[in-house]
Formats: sequence, structure tokens, C-alpha cells
Amino acid sequence: MDILGYSSYGWLPSTLYLLLLLVLSLKPKAKLETSLFTALVQAAIFFVLLIHGVALHDSVFTPQGFVFGFAQDLSLIAWVGLAFYWFQSWFLPISSLRWLSLFFAMIFAALPALFPGVLISPKAVSDPWFKGHFIVATISVGLLSLAAMHAMLMSLQDRALHRQLAIIPNSRAAHWLEELPPLMTMESLLFNLLYVGFGLLSLTVFSGLLFSQALFGKPLVFDHKTIFALLSWCLFAGLLVARWRVGLRGRAALRWVLSAYTALLLAYVGSRFVVEVILQRT
Repeated sequence: MDILGYSSYGWLPSTLYLLLLLVLSLKPKAKLETSLFTALVQAAIFFVLLIHGVALHDSVFTPQGFVFGFAQDLSLIAWVGLAFYWFQSWFLPISSLRWLSLFFAMIFAALPALFPGVLISPKAVSDPWFKGHFIVATISVGLLSLAAMHAMLMSLQDRALHRQLAIIPNSRAAHWLEELPPLMTMESLLFNLLYVGFGLLSLTVFSGLLFSQALFGKPLVFDHKTIFALLSWCLFAGLLVARWRVGLRGRAALRWVLSAYTALLLAYVGSRFVVEVILQRT
């Protein structure tokens, strides 16, 4: 699809994300954002999200059929994560996640232009189990991606507070960390994201079992994708149980979140990357 006469439409979202990051970097490091500046940034993010969504739609729903792969998956995860950020930032103090959300969206939005993906079976696309599973899986992974970025930010904040991270005084990074909410507040927000994300991940896992039964006549196929998905679900479940029973928190909780999310990425993105790029199979 062409836009404004340019054939490189697939690169447009990444370019706009980059321009938005450059504009944000021009803000004086020690100056607080005004309500007008924040509203303009929110409007700009919403606009780029629309462009990204249209470009992603065109890379998936092609004249040849439904095309999907690890690149489209990462781009969709980044889009959903940024959309969740945009919505929640109106109600919660999570503006600190803006840089990470935009940065990952900028990188991943360009991938479908480099890796076109593979054609998915029309039988799978027309199946209602596939549609339900696909939608729930996308939302759950996108929300847990936002939680993982939040955990990485908390890890940086914790290391800076304990003088384990070299930060130049009065630098942009120092002011950025100083503007973060207290760690207790950050932790509360993290687990709110995890509760919702885990609920959706549970629906994803069990709808996946039903989807497999409907298409292949097997309740469960023990391939690497299934194993990593179940491992991720168990890790997230163990984290929330430990939080409920013993009040797990701090660095142990953050390491647990990032480990569970790594397993989740290996399940939903890593398997496609190996097949498409390393093994070069369709």
C-alpha cells in the first residue's frame, strides 16, 4: 500500500515513533511537563498508533491471504503494549514507561517490512477458536510486555537507589529516574498489570487447548511452543501465589517477572523466528 506517493509505507510508523522520541528528547531535562505538552504528546501517540495499526493490518491481511510470522507478532505485541500504556496513562502515574514503550514500538514496527511472514492456513483463519485464541493471546502478551517493561524500569530504579548504577548527577537519566513514583507505588502498579495479564494468559493457554482439539483432534501437542507457554504460565502463577502467600517483592519478584516473560516470548515469538529465519520453513 502506498501513502502520500511513497512505497515505503511499512517504514512510516517507525519513522514517526523516532520523530516523537526526538521531540521528547528536546524537552528541558529539569522541567516538568505542562498539561498542554502532555495532551499534545498523547494526541501524537494516538495518531502514530493509528498509522501503525493500519500498516500492521496491511502486512497481515494481504491479497494472498492471512500472513503472520514472528515480525508481525512482535509488531502487534508492541502496538498492544503501547495502546495499553496510552490508555492507562490517563488514569495512572506511568508516564515513565513512555520512552520504553515508544522505543520498542519503533524497533518492532519496522520488522514486517524486513520479514514478510508466512501464509496461514485458510482453515485455521476461518475457525472461531483460532480467532478467539488469537485475540486473547495478543492482548495478554501485549499487557504482559508492558508489565515486563515496568519491571525493567523498576530494576533500574532499585539499582540507582542502592548506588549500583552509575548515573551522572543532573543528567537527563538522573532527572528521569527522579521523576518516577516511589518503588512501593511502582510495585503496586506492576502487580495490577500482572493480575490482569495473568488472567488473560490463562484464557490464552486454555483456549489454545480447545483450539488444538477443534483443528487437529488432539487436546495438547507437546511441542516447544506449548512447553514454553506452559512454563511461562506456571512461572507467572508461582509469582502471584508467592506474592499472596509470603508477600514476595523486590528484586526476587522482578527477576521472576522477567524470567516468566522470557519464556512467554520464546513460546510465541521464538518458535516462529526459528522456523522462519533459521530453518527458513513456511
